[in-house]
Amino acid sequence: MGTIHALLVGIDDYPSQTATPLRGAVTDVEEAARLVTELVGERADLLFLRDGEATVAAVEDAVVRQLGAAGPGDTALLWFSGHGTQQRATGADLLIEATGQNQALVCVDGPLLDKRLGALLERVAEGGAHVVAVLDCCYAGGGTRAGVLTPRFAPPSPDWDWGEGEGGGGDGGEGWDFGADERARGVVAAAGSGTPAPTRHVLLAASRLDQQSFEGHFGGRRMGAFTYALLGAVREAGPGLGYRELLAAADARLRRSGGRQQPVLYPVTPGGPADQPFLGGAARRPSPHLLRFGADGWEVDCGSGHGLRDGAGAEGTEFTVVDGELVGPVVRARDVRTERTLVDPVEWMPAREQVYPVTLSALALPAAGVALLGPARSEEVRALERAIASAGPGGGPSPLLRLVGSPQEAADLHFRVEVRAGLAHVLGRDGTPFVDPLPLTDPAAHARRIADCLVHLTRWHQLRDLTPRPSLLDGLVRMEIVPWHAAPGQALTPDGSGQITVSYPPGAAGPKAPWLSIRLHNRSPDRKLWCLLLDLTDSYAADSALYRGHFIGPGHTGYALDGDPVQLSLPPNRAVVPGAAARDWLKLIVAERELNTVPFQLPAWDPYAVVARDRVPGDGVLRFTGPGHAADGSRDLGPAYGAAAGRWTTVTVPLRTVVPGGAALPGPGAFTGPGG
Repeated sequence: MGTIHALLVGIDDYPSQTATPLRGAVTDVEEAARLVTELVGERADLLFLRDGEATVAAVEDAVVRQLGAAGPGDTALLWFSGHGTQQRATGADLLIEATGQNQALVCVDGPLLDKRLGALLERVAEGGAHVVAVLDCCYAGGGTRAGVLTPRFAPPSPDWDWGEGEGGGGDGGEGWDFGADERARGVVAAAGSGTPAPTRHVLLAASRLDQQSFEGHFGGRRMGAFTYALLGAVREAGPGLGYRELLAAADARLRRSGGRQQPVLYPVTPGGPADQPFLGGAARRPSPHLLRFGADGWEVDCGSGHGLRDGAGAEGTEFTVVDGELVGPVVRARDVRTERTLVDPVEWMPAREQVYPVTLSALALPAAGVALLGPARSEEVRALERAIASAGPGGGPSPLLRLVGSPQEAADLHFRVEVRAGLAHVLGRDGTPFVDPLPLTDPAAHARRIADCLVHLTRWHQLRDLTPRPSLLDGLVRMEIVPWHAAPGQALTPDGSGQITVSYPPGAAGPKAPWLSIRLHNRSPDRKLWCLLLDLTDSYAADSALYRGHFIGPGHTGYALDGDPVQLSLPPNRAVVPGAAARDWLKLIVAERELNTVPFQLPAWDPYAVVARDRVPGDGVLRFTGPGHAADGSRDLGPAYGAAAGRWTTVTVPLRTVVPGGAALPGPGAFTGPGG
């Protein structure tokens, strides 16, 4: 690890015309500096901006010069404690601010827009440094509580310069050019391609875009509630824990103390910056779920919104602690809620200040039935029986699969695996193949891969068929799919089968991949709703890159890819010829609270890929590469709170992309299995 270049901004003494004074912000950054020094010693390069020193221009300049000095192997750390604010968004900002509000940090002389700060930090990251920002202020993730806690919120002043089009205040430093490519949440689109570049810095925010954060007395000192919780989590866990686990631990501390603010981590993409250790290091493969001790006891960040069964029978769900290749103790569900499950440890006592990676090890849902058809007691059939019996965590049975003797014994999802001439054919009830035949000439080696295929197919179907009971949220969010540049009122509508068909339009060099705009309209007059848009492909992939999980305000609209075009194209292994086609299922998940999004990521089925069991894959499936196909061969569909638990809903729209002319030509993975 190299040098830690830290910029620590704490503002208590606000001028009366700017905001009310605070009493714990300077303490926040001093305590953060002490922690950094404890962890890295002389490798810490610290710069403070306190109170009157922290003007908009000074903060921007310090980001450029202090954090910009960090290079490859170094870490650039911004810690801001002070007020936050928001103002109604207008014009183009509404494409990327689905809450209908622009958010900003409040410096001593006015606002610094989050979009501009995000662009500054991205430019620092371009130098190769690991960049992390901790923001302890209101509306940092993008109901006031009375009593001993003070909200860190400053109402917007009519005299403030919100920097329309320029981000406000300062010139960003010599050589730094900011223009129309700035995007909310730090995502910058590649010029002309409509492709969102991945965010390279990691953000730990004290609250959601629509929430206030608070300060109070903790440990005998006045501090920000989030800062106190986060510092405690780091000291308890040490520097090796990743940001995802640290935020879960800090959130649990806040909940136990009665806090109402919901800390936020961004970006949450598996295997990205969120899975790097605190202050830098190589990203690790994320755990599917995390176990922590919250206000209601032990809980796992997985609930009915992820497909778990709630109500009677929920106690059949279990999670097992995993650490690398080791499989440890178990926790059992006692109350499944939308976004989390309250659990009881089984014959062990976890440490309350720790966060444990866990994987689903028993599922209170019907497993897929698997019937093995082949020569009785042949070596191949016996190898498949052993592989299925050991396809779960730690080499135990998988909760997703159950051997059956006939289709009548199976649940809704049933696989027939027929062994013929050294091949295993994975078929549906009607004999339709799900995938290409899989080799079984070496039963000891090949049977496990076939079991992996069955697990993968089951997970994909559970995501596609995920449906709640009737909900108060049904119909509140409408998904609108519109051809790019289409006139108002020209949204695409499903045919009699409920499917939307989109055709390749002609072009000078042949058929062109169609472009769409996908819009999520929150039609509720008073509910702010969290939305996630999954794309499930006929290659058995699932990804949330179109709309990764954000709140949409009542009466507002969220846009897939922040308003950039969504390009539909065939996978690389299907030629763009008349009759060629591909299918997607766009699945909108709507909830009143955030859900853990990691379980929704699933790569395309690859018979040659190595599967790491007990882990969700660290990378998504879809690659947003602009016109053409993804270089890595993946399916290319790309650019161009007090809420009651238990309220969520889904909407699924089947989408078929075709090249006009001729009969549909199936390609590998393009079987009718996903439809059955």
